[in-house]
Amino acid sequence: NPDRGSVERLVWHHITTKSLSSDELIFYITSNLCSTYFCFFRSFYRKITLLSANSQAYISIVVQELQKAKEIIMMTSAKTVFVRFLIAGVCLASTFLSATALAGPPFRTDDPEPVEYKHWEVYVASQYLDFKDGSIMTAPHVEINYGAIPNLQLHLIAPMVNANPAGEKAHYGYGDTELGAKYRFIQESDWRPMVGIFPLLEIPTGKSSEGLGAGAAQLFLPIWLQKSFEPWTTYGGGGYWINPGQDNQNYWFLGWVVQREISKKLTLGAEVYHQTPNVEGGDSSIGFNVGGFINFTDTQHLLFSAGRDFTGPNHFSYYLAYQLTFGP
Repeated sequence: NPDRGSVERLVWHHITTKSLSSDELIFYITSNLCSTYFCFFRSFYRKITLLSANSQAYISIVVQELQKAKEIIMMTSAKTVFVRFLIAGVCLASTFLSATALAGPPFRTDDPEPVEYKHWEVYVASQYLDFKDGSIMTAPHVEINYGAIPNLQLHLIAPMVNANPAGEKAHYGYGDTELGAKYRFIQESDWRPMVGIFPLLEIPTGKSSEGLGAGAAQLFLPIWLQKSFEPWTTYGGGGYWINPGQDNQNYWFLGWVVQREISKKLTLGAEVYHQTPNVEGGDSSIGFNVGGFINFTDTQHLLFSAGRDFTGPNHFSYYLAYQLTFGP
């Protein structure tokens, strides 16, 4: 719970003196929590790294952090319910950190818009990457997103991976599990973009010796922005990957997407992205993808994209998914 003491004191001061307007109070709390965001994630990531060999320890940490969020919500009075949900949302986002190379379907770049409250998104998808040292693909992976509270989306990816290194035996099995939470803290207006965070944690459940996983927990700390000018939408941003392991190094990822609604059934778009080297002595990459989605019905959708690096190891990649959306 980042900097809970100062936030709690401010809420109590507001209740007893009413010296701040609601907008001033919410702005102060949002700024206060965001200022401690990276410090909190760094501390939490160290816990995960130290306990990476013990799956029960992961569960224990998640339970402890959820209990903290529950205590905050239970303390809520009628006057502070919105503020308490804001604090609980940040706590849950911190609990369910998640990192994935799969990013925002159908592109590598993500957006800040979470799934609606109490709604679900379920994907059955495959992503393929061909590079000079071989190829790798998910065959398939399942992605689940759920709107846990307003402005907060919980996220899971469970992949089956086919790793095919050049000149070596191919391997197929379960890959690294991805957990995450997308939190939107600024709504879009006529002049202001939507802004959100989507921390991701890659849990090393795949066998690294067979190329099915990274062999260590990886953490992605991004911020995303979006603005719509119907029928156009543009979004992007980037973040910092914490990438431990022999010969690995931390790196940055930046990307931007422009897409247009062609009709109620079809939306098309394109992205460009840049990634700094993720291994010692490696090269940075700049690349692109083009793609979109088809709405068969209000609940069934097909997502697709394909592209490659202009400079970098990706010779060709594609993404294909069936998406089911539903809710109250």
